[in-house]
Amino acid sequence: MFLVMLIIGIVTALVGSIAGLGGGVILVPVLLFLGDHFVSFDWVNPQSIVGISLVVMIFTGMSSVISYMKHQRVDEKIGLVFLFGSIPGGILGAWLNQFFETDGFSLFFGIVMIAVSLLFFIPRRTAGNSLFKTGIEREKVIDGTVYKYRMPFVVGLILSFAVGMLSGLLGIGGGSLMVPAMILLLNIPPHIATATSMFMIFFASITSSSAHIILGHVDWSHTLWFIPGAYLGGMLGAWINRLLDGQAVEKFLRVLLVLIGIRLIWQGLG
Repeated sequence: MFLVMLIIGIVTALVGSIAGLGGGVILVPVLLFLGDHFVSFDWVNPQSIVGISLVVMIFTGMSSVISYMKHQRVDEKIGLVFLFGSIPGGILGAWLNQFFETDGFSLFFGIVMIAVSLLFFIPRRTAGNSLFKTGIEREKVIDGTVYKYRMPFVVGLILSFAVGMLSGLLGIGGGSLMVPAMILLLNIPPHIATATSMFMIFFASITSSSAHIILGHVDWSHTLWFIPGAYLGGMLGAWINRLLDGQAVEKFLRVLLVLIGIRLIWQGLG
């Protein structure tokens, strides 16, 4: 069983790091499936899953962010703006969750995720034809190519707050929303978007997991076995991301968003 948890940690972190989603959207359904079908995972319950997912995402985020920052893929300035919006949004979403029937939201949001994946087929704006003409101007050089883009501060705060609220309400990682928003709305290159998303996820996971640790939702006897795999998977994912071109990253993200959408629709219908 411990070997299985190690492998799960590697695979979920690997996939999550490549796409900038963190891996929680994969780890949670995998643990739910194992808990339903295998006696050795009878310890699995909703609280332990959330606790494990958030703690594991700290180490996924840490390893991938270290790698991404080493190769200057992370836009720290924009990442901090998103972080300031997503953390309070996530807290509000978690609080609002108690007042809503989440199955209906999951069904709706699953359809939205699939629709977002289809939006990637729309031709992207050029750097000089961005949706926003004012805002924080950014310039990054990746593998000799200069990327220029901009983000209005208020738009970034509102966007990240809304994403944080929806992710807190639905219990899914904010990266599955934030990465498409960065690419499609703000015209941020896929490599920078995925790396910056992992930067956000790392710090947001520390905040979220702290609350669950205090509440006693983290089963350390099992969580510790996922951490080495998550750390290794995060590094491998960041390395693979650097080998892929922007279009390949987008294609990978499209497929992943469709799978997340199907999972949410299935959850909503269940």
